[in-house]
Amino acid sequence: MIIQSPYLLFLGDAVDPLAAKVAQGIKDWRPDACVGQLRQPGCQADLGIPDMTVQEAIDAGAKTLVVGVANRGGVISESWLSVFVEALESGLDIASGLHNLLTDESKLVEVANSRNRQLIDVRIPQVEYPIANGKPRAGKRCLAVGTDCSVGKMYTALAMDKAMRDAGRASSFRATGQTGILITGDGVPLDAVVADFMAGAVEYLTPDNDENHWDMIEGQGSLFHASYSGVTMALIHGGAPDALILCHEPTRTHMRGLPEYSLPSLTELRELALTLAKVVNPECKVVGVSVNTAALDDAAATALCKSIETELGLPTVDPFRHGAERLIAELK
Repeated sequence: MIIQSPYLLFLGDAVDPLAAKVAQGIKDWRPDACVGQLRQPGCQADLGIPDMTVQEAIDAGAKTLVVGVANRGGVISESWLSVFVEALESGLDIASGLHNLLTDESKLVEVANSRNRQLIDVRIPQVEYPIANGKPRAGKRCLAVGTDCSVGKMYTALAMDKAMRDAGRASSFRATGQTGILITGDGVPLDAVVADFMAGAVEYLTPDNDENHWDMIEGQGSLFHASYSGVTMALIHGGAPDALILCHEPTRTHMRGLPEYSLPSLTELRELALTLAKVVNPECKVVGVSVNTAALDDAAATALCKSIETELGLPTVDPFRHGAERLIAELK
């Protein structure tokens, strides 16, 4: 797939900043590709970049409207359609990673065809993936696993990949979700793969490689999340990681979208994730902790990381805030 940049990031009527995590990820990791944001009345997210209409974005050079908001279930809201039609009629392509495909919307298909514009659904698998075989592969792999969904697993893998390459070490970021694919232009839309083939898709994504090459695998979901644990299991068994990074957001009062479920402790995550990882790779180790401290000031973030490090005996940082050097130092 070819997604033309620059982008106008569509935040729609996002109910909170986390609902716009797709747009936030693109803005943080490809800022040069973002000309502005388009927000509807009531939007509770703000990327800190210029608010623009469709025409203002086109005048600024935008080529694609990227759907940067994700609601529960990944559906296209009725209130968004008029904006999408305007974008197509004005000359923009549209790219989306929602479960509700752009190409399933007859009005959008009609307008796109009449204006020779692209509707790009990044959540459509591009490959017929195999069933996993569980056989060892050359090279090394690191997987981010979380106490909850949306806690910073993608940021952790991206930050570690960047730190590895900055240090002259061989590394590849392996995208497994819509935001990672939109950032890098490649990957596996794992939660859109038929369940029996998910682990095989991860094996396909992380093939044999050089002995000292590390794949930084983008994590998804959580083993403790009743809605999304299946995709995490596929990553663990398909990825056969040599190293696990525990990821956590400290201000959560419950699992995202499940107010009746409390978050597990990092100790519980370490024990369960490592037990499952050793099914396919008995040599797997938990090597560090990544804490999403975006909601904390500098002093509180530093104090929390020190406290967790003392408790677990593992290097603990916010890799986006503090850098990932201490985490990659554990990858031998």
